[in-house]
Amino acid sequence: MNKYIDFYFDFISPYSYLAHKKIINLNLRNIFNYKAILLGGLHNLAEVTPPAFNEKKIKNMKDDCILVSKKNKISFKWNEKFPINSLYLMRGFLIIDDNKKNRFIDLCFDAYWKDNLDISIKENIQKILKDCDIDYTVFEKSIKEQKVKDELKDLTNEAFKLDIFGAPTFLVNNKLFWGQDRLEYAIDESKN
Repeated sequence: MNKYIDFYFDFISPYSYLAHKKIINLNLRNIFNYKAILLGGLHNLAEVTPPAFNEKKIKNMKDDCILVSKKNKISFKWNEKFPINSLYLMRGFLIIDDNKKNRFIDLCFDAYWKDNLDISIKENIQKILKDCDIDYTVFEKSIKEQKVKDELKDLTNEAFKLDIFGAPTFLVNNKLFWGQDRLEYAIDESKN
């Protein structure tokens, strides 16, 4: 029997999107525990300069994501608004009922990395929430509560203390696997 694999992710990470789609294609979603982090906050803690702010890295990252998506038959479009502030959606993930989380994850990732939408603007967030049958007013109020703010901050700090510095990162059997290209290694480890 497979053990659960913690999947540290942020919607703004194209590699988290690609890993998520690979998980779905492998029909293994049930063994993954999605753990929201704020990637920008994690980068600050780890003193990592994100690729978005390095001209050479960002070009390579775009090309690499296209290469990986084609190889894995994943619909992908580099988002023209990259990077955005994912704070509200990452907090939102924490307050959504468990029975709606999968749909929320799918819609957020697809909107940003398949449909090229800016998921930081109200109208697009409202559409995602409507498709998940989530009341926007309740969502907006809940993500501003201090306990929700603290929870996302704590999850990000927890990731940093585990030596996580980027997304996606997978944790299983106290072993870290960083990057969408290490997904299969994490799955193999979960069988031990």
